Amino acid sequence: MPKDTFYNLSEEKKKRIFDAAVQEFSTRRFSDASLNQIVKAAKIPWGSFYQYFNDKEDLYLYIVEEISKDMHQIIGAFNPNASFFETIIQRAEGTLKIGKMRPEYTRLGALTVIDNSEFMLQLLRASNEKYIEIIERDKKRGMIKPEIDSDVVAKMIYIFIFNEYLYSGFDEARYLNKVEGAVQILKQGIAVHQD
Repeated sequence: MPKDTFYNLSEEKKKRIFDAAVQEFSTRRFSDASLNQIVKAAKIPWGSFYQYFNDKEDLYLYIVEEISKDMHQIIGAFNPNASFFETIIQRAEGTLKIGKMRPEYTRLGALTVIDNSEFMLQLLRASNEKYIEIIERDKKRGMIKPEIDSDVVAKMIYIFIFNEYLYSGFDEARYLNKVEGAVQILKQGIAVHQD
């Protein structure tokens, strides 16, 4: 996370750094993103960067935290009692809403999925934990078969939501149709069926 010197900057300068970082990380995978480009776009001296952040990972974690706050403001809270299947639809609808208002955020998220650096893999694992918790909760509620590998299902859904968003050509109806189709397939395979 940023050093204290960053928080002492003017709001305008913090915004320039944030915007420059979002621009770079939404057009290039984290592994390929250039600190040089960020520093240049933010119009700050090179040496200043290390007064504000330890490294590129530190900057990335900061912007992800800020994006999460912004997304929460835009989307609002998800229903904490929603089933895993309902949560997938809620997240897909949230992705669409964010995509309309802040397309750079969804591009940044999508690039996370195709970056296999250790840093990104750690972030992906952390994101998957939220899905895993919901799946495990639904297993206890008798909604998902207990033998299902929660980690595998969580990874499939996380990757699918972002990849399908990109491959749908940002066509809202097509995207939601694909997500709903995936949810139906998942239900057939992992849901407990009440006969």
